[in-house]
Amino acid sequence: MPAYVIADIAVTDPAKYEGYKALSPGAVEKHGGRFIARGGQSAAMEGDWKPSRLVIIEFPSFEKAQTFYTSVEYTAARRARAGATSRFNMVVVEGL
Repeated sequence: MPAYVIADIAVTDPAKYEGYKALSPGAVEKHGGRFIARGGQSAAMEGDWKPSRLVIIEFPSFEKAQTFYTSVEYTAARRARAGATSRFNMVVVEGL
C-alpha cells in the first residue's frame, strides 16, 4: 500500500534552502519515492491553512517512507536545510 509524505514549508533563506533541494531528490529516489508535487502554486480551499511551499512524495509503503526520513541521505539533507526555514511540517499518511 503506498504512503505519502506531505510537507508544508516556509522558506526564509532561499539560497540556503537550495542545498536541501539539491540533496533531497537523491534520498527520495534511493528509497523508492517519487515527487508528486514540489512547490508550485497552491491555494487553501477551506479553513485557515496558509501553506507556503507544499511537497508531496509517494513511497511504495509506510515503512519505506519512514526509512527514507531516518536515512543517512535524508539526514544530510535535513542538516543542509537547518536555518533555511521558519516552518517545516511533515507527515506521512498511508494511501489507498
